[in-house]
Amino acid sequence: MSGIPVSFEFYPPKTDQQGAQLDRTAAKLKQYSPEYVSCTFGAGGSTLSYTAETVRHLKHGHGFDATPHLSCVGGSREEIRELLHLYREMGCRRIVALRGDLPSGMGHPGDLRYATDLIGFIRAEHGDAFHIEVGAYPETHPQADDALADLRHFKAKVDAGANGAITQYFYNADAYFHFVDAVRKLGVQIPIVPGVMPISNYAQLRRFSEACGAEIPRWIGKRMQALGDDADSIREFGADVVAALCQRLLAGGAPALHFYTLNLAKPTQSVLTRLG
Repeated sequence: MSGIPVSFEFYPPKTDQQGAQLDRTAAKLKQYSPEYVSCTFGAGGSTLSYTAETVRHLKHGHGFDATPHLSCVGGSREEIRELLHLYREMGCRRIVALRGDLPSGMGHPGDLRYATDLIGFIRAEHGDAFHIEVGAYPETHPQADDALADLRHFKAKVDAGANGAITQYFYNADAYFHFVDAVRKLGVQIPIVPGVMPISNYAQLRRFSEACGAEIPRWIGKRMQALGDDADSIREFGADVVAALCQRLLAGGAPALHFYTLNLAKPTQSVLTRLG
């Protein structure tokens, strides 16, 4: 595990209680010297100001290289332009550029429709000032027409100027390896970092997975169901499964690991401890 770059994803807190939780988590995860930490962006700009405030706090309050997520959903070119200027003034060197999901009931998708448009806009406005990370879907984006169309969309993001990619989480390492092989055959050379979701709450994980199209292998689901309400056993089993997944990914050439922390320290720590 030593020397393998890690990064952590947080979401912006909306209450003082959530803010205190994030501070505790950030303090505990700092010992792993992450390459950077990222902060998610609310659908349709609902947490637009929260994201910038959280990035500033992670940067200046905790000393992380903090990276904002930027979505084009619901935002005008001018709003995105202002955010990019703000992040550049804050000293951010990296952006996670995503299309984002249209919130339910919201009709206006924004001036920029797709992640490729957003990447092109960032490059036109700021040249190479930002290292741009994009999303990747080893198990295929849930809204893609088919797997091949999804691969072409990913290549288009790279052609537009992406420097690296972070995948949606998955629990089948072969999905990641097949995805990487497929895009390499299309000429894509950027690093593709697996996104890792530690397991601590099965009901929550199942809900997330249904929404984003991530598959929970049947054997993992059945074992989780069998453990019922035994939270400690679920956490131990989950950490064993995810650590084994990480070991296989690293052995197969994954360049780094990106952890979806959900603003909790313990599930990620349990995996990293098993990785040594």
